[in-house]
Amino acid sequence: MSPKVVFAFLVFAAALLLPAGAASAAAFVLGGGMANACSQAAIAGRDDRASIEVCTQALESQPLLRRDRAGTLVNRGVIQLRRKAYAEAGRDFDAALALEPGLGEAFVNRGAAFIAQRRYREGVDQIDRGLALGPDEPEKADFNRALAWEGLDDMKAAWLDYQKALELRPDWDAPRQELTRFTVARP
Repeated sequence: MSPKVVFAFLVFAAALLLPAGAASAAAFVLGGGMANACSQAAIAGRDDRASIEVCTQALESQPLLRRDRAGTLVNRGVIQLRRKAYAEAGRDFDAALALEPGLGEAFVNRGAAFIAQRRYREGVDQIDRGLALGPDEPEKADFNRALAWEGLDDMKAAWLDYQKALELRPDWDAPRQELTRFTVARP
């Protein structure tokens, strides 16, 4: 029987990635073993080489079901994103999607990688695909998409996505802080 996979998101603050930040999906694998240690590292926000190595060892030596393998690839990709290793992260997200084409978190993360590279339109497209698949924390995907809209100079769309992120998770400060930069004029 496979361990249950639960997805979580990581958000990079806008200030950390030059003009825009990106949300990435980390797969939390319950149970023991290196796949679980990999998911714990991704969720905890680690970006060290040892965490990547644990993920790689899990992929190379642990018998994992398809969805768990895809989740572990997502986790390693999230860690790579934190390290600004966008090509490596992209390969992990692509490999996860090759295994599980309906994995919304992999699309959201791939979108985050594009946003971090200032490929905003591609980021929006990937996040839209991920949102259509129902990720576990859509508010973080909306937050990242808002960052991409800002990169595309569509402030209305950015404001709407920050609002949506805050609506989905009212206790989250990140979208609230971003919204303070906006002034809404009524016609």
